[in-house]
Amino acid sequence: MQRRTCFALLALAMVLALTAFVGLNGQIPQAKAATWTQIWNDEFNGSSGTGVSTSNWLYDTGTSYSGGAANWGTGEVETMTNSTANVYQDGSGHLAIKPIRSSSGAWTSGRIETQSTSFAAPAGGELAVEASIQQPNISGAAAAGYWPAFWMLGAAARPVGATNWPGIGEVDIMEDINGLSSEFGTLHCGTNPNGPCKETTGLSSGQHACSGCQTAFHTYRVEIDRSVSPEQIRWYLDGNNFFTVSANQVDATTWANAVDHGFFIILNVAMGVASRRPSVAVRPPPLLPASQCW
Repeated sequence: MQRRTCFALLALAMVLALTAFVGLNGQIPQAKAATWTQIWNDEFNGSSGTGVSTSNWLYDTGTSYSGGAANWGTGEVETMTNSTANVYQDGSGHLAIKPIRSSSGAWTSGRIETQSTSFAAPAGGELAVEASIQQPNISGAAAAGYWPAFWMLGAAARPVGATNWPGIGEVDIMEDINGLSSEFGTLHCGTNPNGPCKETTGLSSGQHACSGCQTAFHTYRVEIDRSVSPEQIRWYLDGNNFFTVSANQVDATTWANAVDHGFFIILNVAMGVASRRPSVAVRPPPLLPASQCW
């Protein structure tokens, strides 16, 4: 199902292409579906400097959902915008999300989510969501506070500003913090704090090594599998399954409320990770284009 695609490498921006699939696999245990059907994708093939297609995406702006927790519920410090300075296509089939620090020290960045909230694994089948991403190319002290993420929220979050988190489910397909050569995969569910899913930490892979994630593209994928018993969520990096959560790790109601329904997909780069604040010395440099094929 994978396609050969060329990407431009951009510094200090998260760059990606995105695809979703559904599959039915009968009784194939612990395996990818026998037949995958692509249900959605975005190749980000708009003109250079343009924003995303609003047929596919909506922009989250400001510092919270309407009626939702301040600072997106995490303590992050940026203001999300719909500016093409922060979220733009490069004209070569790629999207970049770029944090910018103003002369006064204020940060802006980008956060977009799919219009569709119906990304769901069918009963007896699977859902796979994947993207090829180059994380922000920054490391060391200057990377403090950088927080790129590719994730999903349960559809029921949208009408109420995610005030029903974490019970409606959050699947973090890829997160990284502070320019580490790594990623984290997590399921958030149940009640906060603590609860069956150990919130606010969630059921997490912890830090998983990802050599070269800042300097090259890697493929991040999650599969929600309702064809096996117990049901599973599996996380993949470049095709390798590195973390799995099974339904029997929590009670049946917690799992169903968190997993067995539609989701929407979110792409963002936040600034500020809990007590880690962005370095005041960071200045995003010009974009540095090169090409690479997968």
